[in-house]
Amino acid sequence: MSRRYLKVLLVAAIAAGLATWPAAAPLPDGGVVAFDVPGRADATPSVAAEQAFVAVAWGASADGKADVFVATSRDGGRAFGAPVQVNRTPGEGRLGGELPPRVALHKVAGQAVPTVTVLWNARGAATGIKVARSTDGGLTFTAPIDLQSDGAIGDRGWPALAVDDRGDAHAVWLDHRGLAARRAAQGETAKTARHGHGAPANGDSSVMAQGSSLFYASSGTGAVKEREITAGVCYCCKTALAAGRGRMLVAAWRHVYPGDLRDIAFAISRDGGRSFSAPSRVSEDGWAINGCPDDGPALVVDAGGVTHIVWPTVIGGDEPVGALFYASSRDGQRFTPRVRIPTLGSPKPMHPQIALAADGTLVVAWDELIDGRRVAALRRLTVKADAAPAFGEVVRLPSQGNASHPVLASSSAGVFTAWTTGGDDSQVRAGLMRLP
Repeated sequence: MSRRYLKVLLVAAIAAGLATWPAAAPLPDGGVVAFDVPGRADATPSVAAEQAFVAVAWGASADGKADVFVATSRDGGRAFGAPVQVNRTPGEGRLGGELPPRVALHKVAGQAVPTVTVLWNARGAATGIKVARSTDGGLTFTAPIDLQSDGAIGDRGWPALAVDDRGDAHAVWLDHRGLAARRAAQGETAKTARHGHGAPANGDSSVMAQGSSLFYASSGTGAVKEREITAGVCYCCKTALAAGRGRMLVAAWRHVYPGDLRDIAFAISRDGGRSFSAPSRVSEDGWAINGCPDDGPALVVDAGGVTHIVWPTVIGGDEPVGALFYASSRDGQRFTPRVRIPTLGSPKPMHPQIALAADGTLVVAWDELIDGRRVAALRRLTVKADAAPAFGEVVRLPSQGNASHPVLASSSAGVFTAWTTGGDDSQVRAGLMRLP
C-alpha cells in the first residue's frame, strides 16, 4: 500500500472523526502534534485547558481566505480528535498573529465535558466579532452570533475572550467606528482612509487615536450589549482579557498617550462587565513611536485574585532595544514596578504570553529572531510576596524552521503549548512541555 494512499485514508479518517493525529518528534513528556488541515496553511493558534480536556483553535487558509477550526483532547493534550470547522460562512476568518481565533472552556458540575467557546474576527460587508459554543466537546458548534451591534460602521478586530465562573463569554476588541464616522463627516472615502493612526503632519498621534476605541460585550445569562470602554487605543496590537473569581474581569491593551507614547493600559470590572474602571497605566515605559508596534500584552488572574501581566516595549537610549516586562496588581489599580523578563538575547523579543501552571507558578512564552531564524521559547516565573520574581531555565520549542506566536495553557498532564511553524505553507504544532 502506497504512502500516498495511507495518507488519504488517514485524512479521511480524521475528517470522519475516527482518528487522531499521531505524535511525532518525541519530547521528554510525550510528543508534538501537527495540526494540518489538508490543502491549507495553518497558523494563529490559541489554546485552553480544563484538567484533562484541552482545546486548540486556529486558522486554516487557502487562496486568501481563512476558516476557524477547533480540535480537542481528553488526555491532557497527548492526542487530539478530528478538526471541526467553527465558522459557517466559508472563508470569512480575518486572522493573524495578533488576532488569532480565541478559545475558552467552562466546566459545569455534572457536565461530561466543558463547554467550548470560540471567538473570532470575521470579514463581511463590515468586519465583525463572532462567538460560537459547543456543549459536546467540540464536535459541533452553535450558529455564531455577532457581538457588535447591527449596522456598526468601520473596522474592528484584535478581540480577546474570557469565560467567567457562570459560563458567560466576555470579549473586548479594538473598534474604528469613531474614526469611520469622523471620516464620513469629512467626506473621506474608503480608498483614502488609512487603516492605522500615525501622527498627523503637525500633531500628536494621540489626537487621531481618539477615533480608535476599546469595546466590550458579553453573551450568556448575564449578557451585556456592546459599549465603549475607552477611546485612544493603539490599533493593531492584541488585547487581553481574563476573568477572576465572582464577577471580576480585567482587560489590558496598548494605549496612545500624549507625545506618541504607546504604553500598556488596564481596566477592571467587578460587576461582570457592566462597568469598568477608568484606564490606568501599567508602567510608564516612555516608548514613543509614530505607528503601531503590532505587539500587545497578555495577562492572567490567579486563584487569589492577583493579576499578572506581560508586555513588550522598547528601552530608549543611544541604542534602543526591545524588551519584555512583567508586573502584577492586587487591587486592579496599582501595579508593581516592572521586571524585565530574561530572553534569548536578540534586540527584539516579541509576542509575550503568560499562563498559570498547576503548581501556582507562572509560565511566560515569547518568540525572537536568533541567527536569522525565529525561535519560540518559554520559561517558568515564580513570584513570592517576600522575594523578587525568579525565572527558570529557558525551554526552546522544537521546530525545523521558524517558530512564532507561542500560546500556552496548563492541563492535568502539564504545560500544553502551541505555536506556528514554517513559512507560507505553515503548520500549527503543539505539545506538552517539561519545564525545569
